[in-house]
Amino acid sequence: MPKKQQPLAIFQSLRKDAFEALDEAADFESVHKVESDYLGKKGRLTNILKSLKEMPSAERKVMGSTANALKKEIEGKIKLKKDEMKEKVSGRPTSHWIDVTVPGKKILRGHFHPLSRILREVTAIFESMGFEVAEGPEAETEYYNFDALNMPKNHPSRNLMDTFWLRRPAKAEVGAPTEASELKNKSRYLLLRTHTSPMEVRYMEKNSPPLRIIAPGRCFRYEATDATHDIQFYQLEGLMIGEKISLANLKGTLEIFFRKLFKNKNLQVRFRPSYFPFVEPGVEVDIKLDSESEWMEIAGAGMTHPEVLKNVKLNPSIWQGFAFGLGLDRIAMTKYKIDDIRLFYGGDLRFINQF
Repeated sequence: MPKKQQPLAIFQSLRKDAFEALDEAADFESVHKVESDYLGKKGRLTNILKSLKEMPSAERKVMGSTANALKKEIEGKIKLKKDEMKEKVSGRPTSHWIDVTVPGKKILRGHFHPLSRILREVTAIFESMGFEVAEGPEAETEYYNFDALNMPKNHPSRNLMDTFWLRRPAKAEVGAPTEASELKNKSRYLLLRTHTSPMEVRYMEKNSPPLRIIAPGRCFRYEATDATHDIQFYQLEGLMIGEKISLANLKGTLEIFFRKLFKNKNLQVRFRPSYFPFVEPGVEVDIKLDSESEWMEIAGAGMTHPEVLKNVKLNPSIWQGFAFGLGLDRIAMTKYKIDDIRLFYGGDLRFINQF
């Protein structure tokens, strides 16, 4: 055979030996051995490719192109052999074959919405202070939302501009109200609750003092939406009833809570006189995070009004208590430095995924 034909003979021999070895391979281990023998670091074809640099230019060109063509052919044969074995093992087409030795894909873990985070944190703090969590309906009655909380019939909060009514009031009953008719009227007029304060009455009707509860939940008000107001928001109601409860107890409770929440032992709390129908006296609660920050309104509170206690058959001369309402949205905005309440309800994952 002429010398120039020797390279072709070498490659033909390599091809024949490799393909026969692959045809005889009965398992993955045998296929991997063939791959190593011919294409590995010290494989027969690899050694030829390494020796190309020592050959004359003309011979190197012929040997190189032939060797690379054979390499692709052997690689293709090895892939087909592996696919055949995979299909036999799994009993399914190779496109559905699962290699259990491959590291699994990382599962993206879910996380809490910022309002859920703040609710969990706030609840945990109050529970550590001995408060019990109570829940009530979002579709509330006029009685619990207004009447039982000492709100006069002409109070502005009953106006349609503030309240979402779910059913129009029926015509007033003729004649003096009886106990049965009054009980019936408690559930006649439905609305979306405007605050979580109805839970004060609901809980006291079924539980005897002393007691201390928090009632978190979503509230609704028919008002214009802007960066600090929305038609829906989350509120947390707090209530403590006992025989010797005072404003000092209220302030102490809120100081402990806010200092734990903001992890700031130097946080200050102050009260300013205010009016809420269901407390007397009523106060606005402000906090100051440090000496350089401004006072910030954060809650409404006060001593439970005697009329509210009477509505749940408690004697105001024996039992006293305090109540407070915290805006969880505002607390979350302060804690996480968020400047627009609408971001909580927009469903934008670019915002939510930050928490």
